[in-house]
Amino acid sequence: DYDIVFFVEELDSFKSTPNWIDVFGDRIILQTPNSMNIEGDDTNFNQEELVYLMLFKDYNRIDLTVVRVEDRAKKKDSLTQVLVDKDNVFRGKADSNDSDYWTKKPSQKEFSYCCNEFWWVSTYIVKALLRDEIIYAKEIQETIVRKMLMQVVAWNVASDFGFKVNLGAKNRFIKNYLDSNTKDKIKSTYVDFAKTNNWNSLLIMTDVFHENSVELARKLNLKYNLNEATHVKSYINEMKKKSGIE
Repeated sequence: DYDIVFFVEELDSFKSTPNWIDVFGDRIILQTPNSMNIEGDDTNFNQEELVYLMLFKDYNRIDLTVVRVEDRAKKKDSLTQVLVDKDNVFRGKADSNDSDYWTKKPSQKEFSYCCNEFWWVSTYIVKALLRDEIIYAKEIQETIVRKMLMQVVAWNVASDFGFKVNLGAKNRFIKNYLDSNTKDKIKSTYVDFAKTNNWNSLLIMTDVFHENSVELARKLNLKYNLNEATHVKSYINEMKKKSGIE
């Protein structure tokens, strides 16, 4: 899986000869994400860069971006390694490192927003479960509530490393930093369509979120709205009982 950037003088010749990428080999599939718009026009003719995501029949993948050299500052990335520099454009380029991908320390505003979003949207899951709208419940849980959960867990993990740790896209490396108890709890929240399992999943998520938020607030001297958390946790438990599920 290779991420490559070509810096060029102009883009028009690449646009006018779309099959130039065939030089890389036989493809299984191609996507050009910055010229796609599912809800509108198919093509954006004013792209500032060209992107080709290519999976080849030899199972290699290239994520290729073509950018005007005058726009090179927009593509700054600490992981960049200069492979070829024909015009000495990148003189003095620092050694590659992953600092651009370190989990950032949250401000009070960011932390408060994350907490409020988690607790507020959790009530949507309750409503959906009470109405037997399991697909909606799982959509809300996976797209919003889990995102907030993993955000606060990531902040808590990164705080132990002075926020100089790369947990990967979508926190894919975070499992390497979690204690076994937290890891098992998070894994147990990925459940099927059974209503009981989804109620229990939500309750486990609230426990993990609350525990990590309390700890993070203590470490970073942040304010955590304990009343908000306590009231919503109580509400979820009461609604679960009213649903007839113990």
